[in-house]
Amino acid sequence: QAQLVESGGGLVQPGGSLRLSCVTSRDIFSTYAMGWYRQAPGKQRELVAFTTDSSTHYVDFAEGRFTISRENAKNTVYLQMNSLKPEDTAVYYCHAVGTAFWGQGTQVTVSS
Repeated sequence: QAQLVESGGGLVQPGGSLRLSCVTSRDIFSTYAMGWYRQAPGKQRELVAFTTDSSTHYVDFAEGRFTISRENAKNTVYLQMNSLKPEDTAVYYCHAVGTAFWGQGTQVTVSS
């Protein structure tokens, strides 16, 4: 069973920043694109961004505020989130794109 373990969530004020981390196995990390998704209460899970070995892709609300990156030596993918807004409040999940492998999620709450 593949493991993806997220960390870095928490409570932050509007305008603040957080960096999420997702560590997984070398096999998963080197084989699949890695993505970040989020799910707010009462809403469907949605894509935030994903990264391959050579490219990164963002949805509209993440463009310019969030940065996804990979650290190959640590089999880790990051999501740097800046200028956070209350509407960014959600559980954020790491996902090996195209597989059934998901992390357990990390809560991000943006509130004053």
